[in-house]
Amino acid sequence: MRHTRHGVEPSGPSYDLAVKSESEDPVVTMPAKVLIVEDEMIVAMEMEAVVEDLGHEPIGIAPDANTAVRLAQKRPDIALVDLHLRDGLTGSEIGQQLAESGIAVIFATANLRIVADGVDGAIGVVEKSIDETSLASIIDYAICVRSGAAMGPPAALMLFDR
Repeated sequence: MRHTRHGVEPSGPSYDLAVKSESEDPVVTMPAKVLIVEDEMIVAMEMEAVVEDLGHEPIGIAPDANTAVRLAQKRPDIALVDLHLRDGLTGSEIGQQLAESGIAVIFATANLRIVADGVDGAIGVVEKSIDETSLASIIDYAICVRSGAAMGPPAALMLFDR
């Protein structure tokens, strides 16, 4: 058993058994390590709290490209990447680099047009602000894509051609 801010949880790996697809079939997903690349700290901290509440491990918040590269050394499974970061419009470049290193990348931005043509290696883009239910579906989808499992994309996610 371990104590958390939400009570006591059994030790060992946790599994999330929830509806994960349009067909209502349950899919078991393992907890993922999630990198948040976002320079607006309130937004980033809210995303981090949701990621943690969903049973995943937030490995850090990167407000700029250099921090994202440094945190990527922790080998995240998924990166949620904003486009406009502290160092400018560098999100698409860092997202592409993260995707090339095997990380499942989802962009989260208020301006979808910037990446409307897609970014090599990234899964897709979602419009901010993201509610908890949508974020949970997007993370589950990214886990399935990364593992090669079949799952329909969440409605909030605009997929890139792969």
